[in-house]
Amino acid sequence: KIAYLIGKKHLPASKIAAITFTNKAAREMRERAAKLLRGQDAEGLTVATFHSMGLKFLQIEHEAAGLRRGFSIFDMDDSAGVLKELLPKGAKNDVLDSVRGLISRAKNDVLSPDRAAELASSAREREAADIYGQYQRRLAAFNAVDFDDLIRLPVTLLDEHEALRTAWRERLRYLLVDEYQDTNTAQYRLLAQLAGPRGAFTAVGDDDQSIYAWRGADPENIVRLGKEYP
Repeated sequence: KIAYLIGKKHLPASKIAAITFTNKAAREMRERAAKLLRGQDAEGLTVATFHSMGLKFLQIEHEAAGLRRGFSIFDMDDSAGVLKELLPKGAKNDVLDSVRGLISRAKNDVLSPDRAAELASSAREREAADIYGQYQRRLAAFNAVDFDDLIRLPVTLLDEHEALRTAWRERLRYLLVDEYQDTNTAQYRLLAQLAGPRGAFTAVGDDDQSIYAWRGADPENIVRLGKEYP
């Protein structure tokens, strides 16, 4: 499809983004595209994971996100270290894992700490929402984001700023998404915001092959896609 868009539809490679879930798949996709295209034709083509796409967005739009240039990305160990400091002294690992999971789920649903607190339905969820707010303030102090923020922040910014939406929809005129059944709410909304009402994208997926429900993937996104982009 990439070769067709460039060769037959004369769309510049720099206006195309192909998105998948693993770095290995992105490398393989990039190599296959390069074989089908002459070197120059592939110049500027984006082949990335959702998270590396979000990172690129934040590197360009760091000011809008309240970040300084050269911000850090916290890995799971970094995040766990900060959360451990915010939890009551002596909190057990299962509490840490539970709170971390609830914060991650809130971010994958593109919820702010305040919204997560509003929707909390148990004492543990209310505690997690409170810690989520403290955790985000701590990240800001470190000029850092975590892995989930790489999608949540771009979606939030695109939701809130029309000028950013317009600029990014012009920057990327066509999107291709692989393994679509493994997208979560934030990833679906990122695609929808970038594609806009034109809906210029190709999504490939098989709901029988969804393997990431444990981390928020929603195979129903394929059904939703068909309804929202008939």
